Amino acid sequence: MLARVKNSGPQETLLDVSNLTVTFRQGLRRPPVLAVRGVSFVVNRGETLSIVGESGSGKSTIGGAILGLVKVSSGTIRFNGEDITQVPVKRRREISAHLQAVFQDPFSSLDPARTVGESVSEPLEVGTSLPRAEIATRTTGVLARVGVAARAASKYPAEFSGGQRQRISIARAIVRTPELVICDEAVSALDVSVQAHVLNLLDELKKDSNTSYVFISHNMAVVRHVSDRVVVLYQGRVMEEGPAAETCDTPMHPYTRSLVAAVPVPNVTEQRERRLARNSATRASGIELRGNVGCPFAPRCPFAQQKCVDATPEPVEFAPGRKAACVRITDPELALAPAIPLPAA
Repeated sequence: MLARVKNSGPQETLLDVSNLTVTFRQGLRRPPVLAVRGVSFVVNRGETLSIVGESGSGKSTIGGAILGLVKVSSGTIRFNGEDITQVPVKRRREISAHLQAVFQDPFSSLDPARTVGESVSEPLEVGTSLPRAEIATRTTGVLARVGVAARAASKYPAEFSGGQRQRISIARAIVRTPELVICDEAVSALDVSVQAHVLNLLDELKKDSNTSYVFISHNMAVVRHVSDRVVVLYQGRVMEEGPAAETCDTPMHPYTRSLVAAVPVPNVTEQRERRLARNSATRASGIELRGNVGCPFAPRCPFAQQKCVDATPEPVEFAPGRKAACVRITDPELALAPAIPLPAA
């Protein structure tokens, strides 16, 4: 289990996403797709905020919007107090010194025609006026920091395993000591043992440099151990938000409960019981939505009633620091239904 850094004193907001909406057009005759719908959250300095949800929930779209790779339809993204929602290319390049990313596939995130040293040193060569000797020193230093030997700088990505490539990708992301790193499924393509090494590395960097992370994942077990806070997404909307330990151990929204129940366990009997419980937690309710009105999870929610589709629930605080978008969050029937716990670490 990873030990999370506990922030002390007043927390300083580093990233502020407010009412973010992203729409993708599908042509003249098809309606646009609402990928992200009015999402709001903040990331404090030195904090790890995880965005979790199924494929298609809008997680990566939010990450792309923060990085300037996805066009924002409405809402604002503020980084260090500056509105970066729509900024010129030149300013976006300047911001990249403080805002970096590590993506999912370590096999496609590095240019196969460039040596590791060339890939890692590129942010320094493009964004700084450092002499070549200093760039070389920093490159080998950051490779050593992520556990890659200095001699690797002269080799090509094809000579490394997936875990090593991901470490190299992290080295490239942190070579200019960014304030925020977007980790978009950064460990999902790696073996479990390699995942642990990479996650421990990210945690060490957080302790050493007070780096903040937006950790995008679908794995609640990983999220539980690397995060300070969690935002749960479903079909582009926030379903639940709160401290990682409380949200994962005592999930309140039915959708969050289904995600926790989906975490696999090695025991075959226990896994079968969890699967049956998850199927029960996401059985069809028979309720249909009308357009974009109502809770998007209502058709799959065993607790859904007609009031769940009459209006779209907004996240409301039901405990200190915890929010959920569910009209029945204080309903006795829902409160008495035990959540399926995460498997023991």
